Amino acid sequence: MKASTLKRALRAALLLPVLLAPRPLAAADTALDLCAYKPVFREEFDSLSVAPRVLNGARWISHTPWNGDFGDARFVDDAPAGPFSIKEGILHITARRDEAGKWRSGLLAASDGTGAGFGLRYGYFEARMRLPPGPGTWPAFWLGTQRPNADKTPSIEIDVIEYYGHSDAAYSAALHVWYKGEDKKRTSNTAQRIPVPARSLLDAFHTYGVRVTPETITYYLDRKPVWQRPTPPELDKPLFPLVNLALGPGFPIDRTPNPSVLLVDYVHVYALDPEGQAARCPAR
Repeated sequence: MKASTLKRALRAALLLPVLLAPRPLAAADTALDLCAYKPVFREEFDSLSVAPRVLNGARWISHTPWNGDFGDARFVDDAPAGPFSIKEGILHITARRDEAGKWRSGLLAASDGTGAGFGLRYGYFEARMRLPPGPGTWPAFWLGTQRPNADKTPSIEIDVIEYYGHSDAAYSAALHVWYKGEDKKRTSNTAQRIPVPARSLLDAFHTYGVRVTPETITYYLDRKPVWQRPTPPELDKPLFPLVNLALGPGFPIDRTPNPSVLLVDYVHVYALDPEGQAARCPAR
């Protein structure tokens, strides 16, 4: 998620009903069946284990592994007055102005710049969230390539959801292939129309998921498929989850509510495990 290079594409995704036509969904992708998958990462947010930039045994860091914060609010570390709080098993990521009038907010990443942390190449990744209202808000659940920063091979970014608060009729989903040190990338994205009522993503929790296989990447809203792309050949390493509340990018934040809060119920990751299907779903 590199705001300076994506502004034009992100704006276009929200101005057009569909920037790129969705790949036709195969019959096997008309419904999501997790019986053949086992949970391998379950963050329920009953507590929070977060370090600044190196995990050192924590579950999350509070910056991107490549130290590339983005947007119009600075991501800050966990602290008593920081952006993270937990109430009844729900993570609150709060964007607010500090005493100097500067915006501060929060990001969580499950891998650090050394390549340590959790990652999975193929599987199903899901977050259950309630989005904040108001122009300028930019919450997201996304995946990045797990690797040390010194690794110069291409990386993958899967944006399961990016929501822009000035336009509550759609959210953006995207697939990016990045090349380090080269003016080269491949991007495809879509503006996914939100079911009526338009504010439903703001007024209630919904699940945002993506299933990654060697052949396809399928995006889900409430476990129903909404978009699909071919899996790029550069996807040869594990993927790790990130969740954040940014502001902007490039859209005005003068009317952004202070504070603005993203609610996250959980982040779950599932790996394919057909051998255990009978035990998980004995009725089948």
